[in-house]
Amino acid sequence: MYLSIFASEETGAAEGLSIDPASLYRAFEQVTDGRKKKGKRYPLPLLLTLLLPGKLAGETTINGIVDWINERAGWLRVQLHWPKRFPTNSTYSEALARCDAQQIATVMAAVLLKARAVEQCGGEPSRLQATKQEETLTHVAMDGKTLRGTLGHESESQPSVHLLSLYECQSGIVLTQRAVQSKENEISAAAALVHPALVKGRIISSDAMHTQKKWCTCVHAYQGFYLTIVKKNQPQMYQDLVDFFDDPEAEQQEWRYSKQVQKGHGRLEVRELWSSTQMNEWFETEWAGVAQVFRLHRKVKDGDKEREETVYGLTNLPRKKASASRLLELQQAHWRIENRLHYRRDVTLGEDACQVRQAGAPEALAALNGGVLALMDWLGVSNVASQMRHFCAHPEEALQLLCGRLERYNG
Repeated sequence: MYLSIFASEETGAAEGLSIDPASLYRAFEQVTDGRKKKGKRYPLPLLLTLLLPGKLAGETTINGIVDWINERAGWLRVQLHWPKRFPTNSTYSEALARCDAQQIATVMAAVLLKARAVEQCGGEPSRLQATKQEETLTHVAMDGKTLRGTLGHESESQPSVHLLSLYECQSGIVLTQRAVQSKENEISAAAALVHPALVKGRIISSDAMHTQKKWCTCVHAYQGFYLTIVKKNQPQMYQDLVDFFDDPEAEQQEWRYSKQVQKGHGRLEVRELWSSTQMNEWFETEWAGVAQVFRLHRKVKDGDKEREETVYGLTNLPRKKASASRLLELQQAHWRIENRLHYRRDVTLGEDACQVRQAGAPEALAALNGGVLALMDWLGVSNVASQMRHFCAHPEEALQLLCGRLERYNG
């Protein structure tokens, strides 16, 4: 029997935090702990909860987090009702390696989604149900990322890690992630990642790699919507779309058109999209539910440099759910998974520089990193680095964010 921070003799301390049933700490209790019984002297929820305020305060390594904790050990023991000393680096690494990283991402997403739902309905279930029926479809981007710090390890027990994630473009929440296994690729991993509960009522956008008939069929069967790019990995379909949109005799009065122009920092970008329903019958026998095809042209002028690109795509989104302008918006929003998730995990949270070696631990740290960024987006933070400095100066706010009910004023 290991010690708990909820031991009855400790929870009465007036100075300490009370743990809300809807908190992230409680959610971490759902994560499977694969350590042996003798290795569970520190509860997994406590370890995950200790790692997060260090990350929120700007520490990018476990060593840095351990130092951050030790500098505040007395205060943290009171806040968390913990009677012992705090663990060392190896304890965190072992726990991370033995827990389920996908569950970490999933339970953190559930807390954030519930907090958003409660905020929308004001605690009235009937209002929440009405909101669900009326709300617009949620856009989710699917993309993979290699954890570069795991490359080049000599030991077979320290494999490289490539993660495939489902990312809510508007909220910044990683709904789930999955490590691509050694004997599979991103395409087969995507099929395993897609689940009815994650797909229904959502638009899943992807790059050309995932323009696969089986994957699109699954999304459509689960009452979701796919939005994917067609390149030369689907050579016949790609050529059919090129020929169709280049045909001077095509009935273009049926087409829909949208244009966006963005200027800033010496850069000019023009995006144009043409959509059509005329190819639906041509493709419907192989591509489940296809409702529109489109051509997207991008022209970028950056100083003296210019580049142009034309890509094609298809979707099972009907026009009543996605006009040409909406398709253009969705295609642009898809890149948030690169700009707001992957880039910030690398640059702000130092993910690619992380050299944690134990198999399983890098995936768990990546899940925590995604959760940190989702919390920042939830709080409406525009400058993550600045907010981290604030949390470092005010660790009580970071801890309350993890142990209390998730509300925006906590940040």
